[in-house]
Amino acid sequence: MARPLFGGALSAIIPPSAQDISELREIPDNQEVFAHTLTDQSIIIELLEYQSQVQDADAARYHFEDVAASNRALENGSWEVRGVEQVPQSDLSMHECSSAWLLSGAQLVSKFNEEAKNTVNIHLCLFRLPQYTTDILVTFNNPVCINPLSSSAIENVAAIPWTLHDFKGVLQSFCLLDPGVFG
Repeated sequence: MARPLFGGALSAIIPPSAQDISELREIPDNQEVFAHTLTDQSIIIELLEYQSQVQDADAARYHFEDVAASNRALENGSWEVRGVEQVPQSDLSMHECSSAWLLSGAQLVSKFNEEAKNTVNIHLCLFRLPQYTTDILVTFNNPVCINPLSSSAIENVAAIPWTLHDFKGVLQSFCLLDPGVFG
């Protein structure tokens, strides 16, 4: 069942075992954040300013580098882009976007400003909506190598992690219900 997002203006099918992080802490108004209840995986949906100075595939890279800056993962060797591909409109429910781009990459990220860095596979989809001067970024953070000194090093063998298939289900079901959300 689709979950309402941003006060019902958007919706998507969010994977099972997702906890709405806004129930635990304050989240900026332009974000919806969900975390797997048993792993360190997360899905973040952000309404961002349309970046007209960068073209489609490059805009996905632009936003990935912005995420790397937020994760303090900008130093050389701390991040990589593995691929960028256009998502066919036929695979999407978000028909208002001019294009959608799926980027796969990785970053070395510290949790809670720890010294220990974990390798996190990052899959992000950029929905471009120039008519609303908005880029929507949907990011799947999937830790794949946890540093033994990280606070995330507690192993939960019972956890069933989200998969790339689960993330693509979010993307395929993501839809706009009220364009008034863009102001």
